[in-house]
Amino acid sequence: MDLKILLVEDDAQFAEAMAEELRGFDHSVTVAADGSAALSAVDSDSFDAVVLDRMLPKVDGIAVLERLRRSDMTVPVIMLSALGRSVEKVEGLEAGADDYVVKPIAASELNARLHAMVRGRRWTAGGGDTLQAGDIVVSPTRFRAWRAGVALDLGKLEFKLLAEFVANADTVLSRAMLVERVWGYDFAPTTNIVDVHVRHLRMKLTAAGGDDPIVTMRGVGYMMRS
Repeated sequence: MDLKILLVEDDAQFAEAMAEELRGFDHSVTVAADGSAALSAVDSDSFDAVVLDRMLPKVDGIAVLERLRRSDMTVPVIMLSALGRSVEKVEGLEAGADDYVVKPIAASELNARLHAMVRGRRWTAGGGDTLQAGDIVVSPTRFRAWRAGVALDLGKLEFKLLAEFVANADTVLSRAMLVERVWGYDFAPTTNIVDVHVRHLRMKLTAAGGDDPIVTMRGVGYMMRS
């Protein structure tokens, strides 16, 4: 899978070396040296993925991410940073990153993560581009969802959470499973992040007066009825 990648990195030597190695995997790589240049590049071109340094001049990586997600840009983003504490990972992921990688990282590992991330975004099921549970339909490829034919206005994480529920309808998903599959954490968050997002998702699913399709399994997690 050849990808069109935006690499955002202010360390010119590192950026040049990483871009060259990624091109060795047959990817097309555009380099931006700061946050402002990154936002301009995304506005003027389309990319399969963004590799985004966290500590950037002009506009830092977190601010870049937040602006992208506020603009409903769903381009997959790997945040690359020398900051590797759990709280910093959580901040990056909650800002909208699909993955968070601590420097240094080998180009081969970054390439594998890019493939896995983009593969997940392009995933389809049953030979079509939609999944369904009851009156809820999700299109993973188009990042759209409907209930009873009415489009749902969902944030990125709410959409990913709903897609996970629909793909596993009538199956109990523990909080740990949801944290791993939706947020991509390889550690247990210290907040009730899953419960908060499930609550927001429930509100949107029932806004038109429909029944709540998500069942709370006390002490375990959640399940969506089909």
